[in-house]
Amino acid sequence: MGSSTKNIEQAQESCYHEWMSLQSQRIPELKQLLAQRRSHRDKENDKKLRELTGKIIGNFKNYAGKRADLAHRCSSNYYAPTWNTPLENALIWMGGCRPSSFFRLIYALCGSQTEIRVTQFLRNIDGYESSGGGGGASLSDLSAEQLGKINVLHVKIIDEEEKMTKKVSSLQEDAADIPIATVAYEMENIGEPNMVLDQAFDKQEEAMAGLLTEADNLRVDTLAKIVEILSPLQAADFLLAGKKLHLSMHEWGTMRDRRRRECMVDAESDTGGEEEK
Repeated sequence: MGSSTKNIEQAQESCYHEWMSLQSQRIPELKQLLAQRRSHRDKENDKKLRELTGKIIGNFKNYAGKRADLAHRCSSNYYAPTWNTPLENALIWMGGCRPSSFFRLIYALCGSQTEIRVTQFLRNIDGYESSGGGGGASLSDLSAEQLGKINVLHVKIIDEEEKMTKKVSSLQEDAADIPIATVAYEMENIGEPNMVLDQAFDKQEEAMAGLLTEADNLRVDTLAKIVEILSPLQAADFLLAGKKLHLSMHEWGTMRDRRRRECMVDAESDTGGEEEK
């Protein structure tokens, strides 16, 4: 059983690393097409952007499908992945990011890009030369109609998240209910094997796998619907920002862990030196 679980975890981690590698590969592709689109505004470049964003949504859907297959063999690994950093696991929701975070990213980019444009406009008024970067601030060009559609979708997704959060809360509370709590109380030796417990945990794992699949589907659907609302340029800009944020969070978490371990080693060395004195 232990060997089987280890192999499943290795397959899950391998699937994750393949996904992260694919995200890294997509970044230069997005950058190249965005640069071409901003220098040559024609329908051909828009078509290329649509094709690439379609591929990216397809990649995400395939990844979710692989996770669903692996989760049915062992779902608990996805709720606190060992391949994630503690920083990432502290922010995790149902085995990944909250779909509502996609909207926060849009609002953040829209605000920051608008601020850049206003600053450049004021600098031009004051006689300064433009830096030339304003033309790429695509998400600051969101129309009132687009913002309205995004807001309606945002409210709907938050409602879906709340429903799913209630489901997982109920499953977590089951750990303090019959039969798990009563079997634990009646055991003579703490932690000894028990068939009733195994059956209860298997049932819970199965339910958690179903919720993970449901959450992944919501993430994919939300991303696809957002891309439909945005123009090809805006969609590519948004997906580029999302990929850079995802990869950066992993690297930042790794760096923080490294610094934390170094601090612990330094503290132990200082304590040892004081004891010797």
